Amino acid sequence: MKKGLKILMIGAHPDDNDICGGGTALRYLENGCRVRFLSVSDGRCGHHRLSPEETARRRKAETAAVAKLTGIEYDVWDVPDGEVTANLETRRRMIRYIRAYAPDVVFTHRTIDYHPDHRNASLLVQDASYMLTVPNFCPEAPAMRHMPVIMFFDDRFKNPVFVPDVVVATDGVIDKKFEMYHCHTSQMYEWLAYTHGDEALVPADPAKRLEWYRSPRIPRDRALTLAEIMPNVTNNHNEYREAIPAAKYRAELIKRYGKAGERIVFAEAFALSEYGAQLTEEKIKRLFPL
Repeated sequence: MKKGLKILMIGAHPDDNDICGGGTALRYLENGCRVRFLSVSDGRCGHHRLSPEETARRRKAETAAVAKLTGIEYDVWDVPDGEVTANLETRRRMIRYIRAYAPDVVFTHRTIDYHPDHRNASLLVQDASYMLTVPNFCPEAPAMRHMPVIMFFDDRFKNPVFVPDVVVATDGVIDKKFEMYHCHTSQMYEWLAYTHGDEALVPADPAKRLEWYRSPRIPRDRALTLAEIMPNVTNNHNEYREAIPAAKYRAELIKRYGKAGERIVFAEAFALSEYGAQLTEEKIKRLFPL
């Protein structure tokens, strides 16, 4: 089993990596890998009552809580929420940042995402990709000798439709992933509950609040089909929502895990970017020992 890998997940906001790749990050940690999350923006727009400055401070504290809970390194840049731009200055910053960490695998959004910050965070990674290995660009930061593999988070957008190259089972870490969500109190129980019209339903007690967030719980006696899952999907990231990738990409799970793939309930899926290093079967085994 390959250990010592360095994994970097780059999201636009302080909870994006947790949502899109938190389970996979936990699996990497279980395998002795180093994992870092970067939020390109400070998330200051994500609240309906707090000021932007208060929101940014609170969201950074929530990422620190995730780091303490999991052991994930969590960086938050000072770019204002809603203002992530794929300009030259920020591209240089991204190149310096990735070079300094020298990850084996980088995960980020697709460039067709609904949110401009998501799209631009992805563009920054894509624009940085080749230049990571060019010594004369940003020479103050030593160039990487080898380009990392770059993977896109799963999404629902259809032009083009998401096609996974790697699907990772997350059954064994799903409880911890919901604890990661629980750390992002200002988002899961306040801002998103407000935007979905559910704010009045959120329990005051923290334990009951977490149970409310992940409910209804999905049965564990068998893996459900997508048709069985979708009627139970709610606005929050309940267990049924977390089970969508496993049902949707069942064939890929069986190919990866054999017969055990038939019983996997929770998973996360990722597609390969053509701009980074490319995958072979040997590389998949080495870079995704999950």
